Amino acid sequence: MHINHDPAAPAADLISFDDFLKVDIRVGRVLSAELFPEARKPAYKLLIDFGPSIGCKRSSAQITERYQPDMLVGRTIAAVVNFPPRQIGKFVSDVLTLGFPDENGCVVLFEPDFQVPIGGRLF
Repeated sequence: MHINHDPAAPAADLISFDDFLKVDIRVGRVLSAELFPEARKPAYKLLIDFGPSIGCKRSSAQITERYQPDMLVGRTIAAVVNFPPRQIGKFVSDVLTLGFPDENGCVVLFEPDFQVPIGGRLF
């Protein structure tokens, strides 16, 4: 499945509300961020805390253009927590960290405007 990141692209096909509810998007806090030199494209290995019900999960995130590891630690982010884990080299990515492309196609992380409890679900 290819996702079109072009802001001028038309909307994706219609889905049902039940389909949307199947995607579990939660807010988490980044506990650690380190370079992932083995990745094909520049990326970081993130450890993210999603609270007591989900726990800490790992993510490979291609966000090196706009972020340094020290900028990420302590930050709240949004991620899909119910996709199957993906093997990326020797690293297993448990969740998909979410962001939007800027005018140059670099990822800008999705973060709540106000403080919310870790583990909260997007609706």
